[in-house]
Amino acid sequence: MFKGRKRLGDLLVDSGLLGNEHLEKALSVQVKTGERLGKVLINLGYLTAENKIDVLEFQLGVPHVHLTAININKEVASTIPASMAEKYHMIPIKKEGKKLTIAMVDPTNFYAIDDVRMISGCDVEAVIAAEGEITRAINESYGVSEIVEKAINKLNQVDVPTLTNLQTVDDAPIICIVNSLIQQAIKERASDIHIEPQDNSVRVRFRIDGVLREVVTFPKHTHAAIISRIKIMSEMDIAEKRLPQDGRIEVTAAGRNIDLRVSSLPTILGEKMVLRILDKKSAILDIQGLGFSAHNLKSYQRLYSQAYGMILVTGPTGSGKTTTLYSTLTTLNTPTQNIITVEEPVEYLLDGINQVQVNSKAGLSFSNGLRSILRQDPNIVMVGEIRDTETANIAIRAALTGHLVFSTLHTNDAAGAITRLIDMGVEDFLVASSVLGVVAQRLIRLICPDCKIKYIPEAGSPEMAFIGAAPDKTIILYRGTGCPHCNHTGYKGRMSIHEVMPVSVKLREAIHQRLSSDELSKIAVTESMTTMRQDGIDKALNGLTTIKEVMRVAYSGL
Repeated sequence: MFKGRKRLGDLLVDSGLLGNEHLEKALSVQVKTGERLGKVLINLGYLTAENKIDVLEFQLGVPHVHLTAININKEVASTIPASMAEKYHMIPIKKEGKKLTIAMVDPTNFYAIDDVRMISGCDVEAVIAAEGEITRAINESYGVSEIVEKAINKLNQVDVPTLTNLQTVDDAPIICIVNSLIQQAIKERASDIHIEPQDNSVRVRFRIDGVLREVVTFPKHTHAAIISRIKIMSEMDIAEKRLPQDGRIEVTAAGRNIDLRVSSLPTILGEKMVLRILDKKSAILDIQGLGFSAHNLKSYQRLYSQAYGMILVTGPTGSGKTTTLYSTLTTLNTPTQNIITVEEPVEYLLDGINQVQVNSKAGLSFSNGLRSILRQDPNIVMVGEIRDTETANIAIRAALTGHLVFSTLHTNDAAGAITRLIDMGVEDFLVASSVLGVVAQRLIRLICPDCKIKYIPEAGSPEMAFIGAAPDKTIILYRGTGCPHCNHTGYKGRMSIHEVMPVSVKLREAIHQRLSSDELSKIAVTESMTTMRQDGIDKALNGLTTIKEVMRVAYSGL
């Protein structure tokens, strides 16, 4: 319990940390700005945050807690509304019966404690926590829409804010909006943030487990300020609105270093912004954890164990190709190997591997970067993507002259990579001689383990038809019913489905004959290749995903 009901200023004067003249000056500033007294004192340089916490802890007997070490339950946080948490800068952290513990920046604010007591109907015990920790806890506990509601109301009263970072505590509403979006996206495991101008609003969507979900809508008049703020953070040209731009933001969230790759695109309704979230710690660099079936993993291991040749990984953007290649290079990385990559962009830094970033403005492209790499005595080379005939020819000749070359292509299946190279102008005999094999992949959502149930599909249902099961056969499938752990989607997390196509002698002959990709695929299946479709069905039958998810990702109409 508090030792009396003294105000913060009086406690600081009594402790000797603050003179009466300093307190009077701070109070006069507080009247003009409306800010909390503690923040005014810190801004004036009369006090540090640590001094303030020490005095309150000692003088009042209020415990000091570190919120980074506490897992705050959302149900406990919802005991008070987000608007109150923002107003008094507090967060409920524990509830035991009728006793509610709240972490506060200023536990001498008895009006705030009384308001909490009235709204919650609980006996309130206050503890003190650092302002930055409470800000992050509010962001994580209440979500985007509630946090930014107050910021939206303030937005017309401020100019575009100056550059700060996610660790800075600032009441500027536009900073609150952008920081809250980024923090919430990271918390919800989003891979991308889409900020899209509409006719009369600004729509924000997160891509979570490969599917876009709308999270909040802002008034149209906020668009310019939000875009300007992100441009400042990513060091883009804030005045350029007619041309696409790219930038990068580095932030720290929940103790993790996060890279944001930012892309702006002019549309007829204004600039659309996409922020791709690259979490260095979330990357799977163990090839055993990529979702390869035992059969596919064995086939792939045989490919990358070769001394030279080309291995291609194919799939659309966001299908996990780079993660597969990084995991493979990590497996192959030994002191005896010189591994060099040329990428755009370098998504994750790999220890012991020489990574080169494409720089178009400086004239460093995939093709001339690859030429320079080959003069560096490499054993293994990774080309981030084969985009043109010149890069394809250089990569193939490198594979034919004693190098193990990895790269990616955008094709629908493994066999399509072969015909794509030939369509790009590479001679068929060079393709047949250099390509060891192709891995095609997609990412599928996993069933949430907290709401997973079994069911038996009806005879003649789309699921049964997709599996190809006999009508009288009983098959057990699985799905998620939806729960708070998966945001009521029934899915949580992702894994890959694959098809691994080694280029056999028979396939080389077929490539020389320039057979179509469908014909190449049929030959590969007769030689024991498992298609992505079948790999997905197998994972669904094993309870990892749903047949509907496999149909969404891997259905070809055949």
